[in-house]
Amino acid sequence: MRFGVNYTPSEGWFHHWLDFDLDSVRADLDSIAALGLDHIRVFPLWPCFQPNRTLIRPRAVEQLVQLVDAAGERALDVNVDGLQGHLSSFDFLPAWTRTWHRRNLFTDPEVLDGQAAYLRTIAAALADRPNFLGMTLGNEINQFSAGPHPDPDRATEQQVDAWLARMLAACEEGAPGRLHLHAEYDATWYQDDQPFIPAQAARRGAVTAVHSWVFNGTAQRHGRASVPAEHHAAYLVELSKAWAEDPHRPVWLQEVGAPAPLVPAEHAAAFTEATVRNALDCPDLWGITWWCSHDVSRALADFPELEYGLGLLTNDRRPKDSARVLARAAAAPPHTPATRTTALVIPADPSARSACAPGGTVFDAFFRLTADGARPTTVLDTRADDKDHLGARGITEVVTPEEALSGGIRS
Repeated sequence: MRFGVNYTPSEGWFHHWLDFDLDSVRADLDSIAALGLDHIRVFPLWPCFQPNRTLIRPRAVEQLVQLVDAAGERALDVNVDGLQGHLSSFDFLPAWTRTWHRRNLFTDPEVLDGQAAYLRTIAAALADRPNFLGMTLGNEINQFSAGPHPDPDRATEQQVDAWLARMLAACEEGAPGRLHLHAEYDATWYQDDQPFIPAQAARRGAVTAVHSWVFNGTAQRHGRASVPAEHHAAYLVELSKAWAEDPHRPVWLQEVGAPAPLVPAEHAAAFTEATVRNALDCPDLWGITWWCSHDVSRALADFPELEYGLGLLTNDRRPKDSARVLARAAAAPPHTPATRTTALVIPADPSARSACAPGGTVFDAFFRLTADGARPTTVLDTRADDKDHLGARGITEVVTPEEALSGGIRS
């Protein structure tokens, strides 16, 4: 079980790559290591590292290696996100993919060549570092593939699948045997027309990654201290398992945070404690990586208001109460959760996945079961009568959303 944080530099945010200061990075990492965490996730800005399709800047790669080495000196492992991509409401795409050079991120042959070369280069530069965990293809890159993005790069499920296969292979070529994965925001699980589908998330890459944010309608509908809000991260972990082929595939809660004003600052620690406690009740959880390490400086303009205060530490590196909550969880004796024996049936058809979103029947049924103490997981409707599949997962009871909402469970 791993506890970590998404690293947001305290000075300059991710623009720090333009004016890299290793001493500042070291001070940030000291403040993270002091919490007793064991890993960070870091975000090279793609346009800074690959400003031209055939130019991957050696100096930028060298600075990333310096950051990873500095983390290793503090006993912090590092996962590196490649294609940034999208961060905190801002898009970071190189000029050779936009405007006069507008080309599809997921289907254009030259763009794919450039992306694969970039991911391979980053992975290879870190392959011999013992604290390098592996690559994530990019931060929530699925948001470029469909609405509500204002200028999406449309692709089919099949084209996305081919893109994932090629990019993961490039990471493996660069750093064989590392933990390479992809990670999307929750439209993968909730949005009917999203071409990044749950089966890809649960079957491609070394682990399944989920990103949990209760500003998706959960906290608005139910409140910050509700069962759905405090168990939303656990829900996504268990929702992902329905599509996995491996009954014990690890799931990484790679992003989760306490967004204001839905979770006011004075309640962030309580929300953090509840979210972590409930996620730890999920079997096969690889780790929890909180968003984020440090607050965004108020000197930087135009961020959504919630982004400024999401850090576990202030902009001057002082820990908040929520940081102390995560530190206590990291220091606690390991917890082995019991098998979840009750499974809620969910639709295998990705065009019906909105049933799993806030306000959907699956969502409401899961939290009715949770409120009743059932500790549910999920199973696809195409597998609900597959005794071998159910047995491999330890499932002894299966319930449909309709049965859950009316109070009935079938064995």
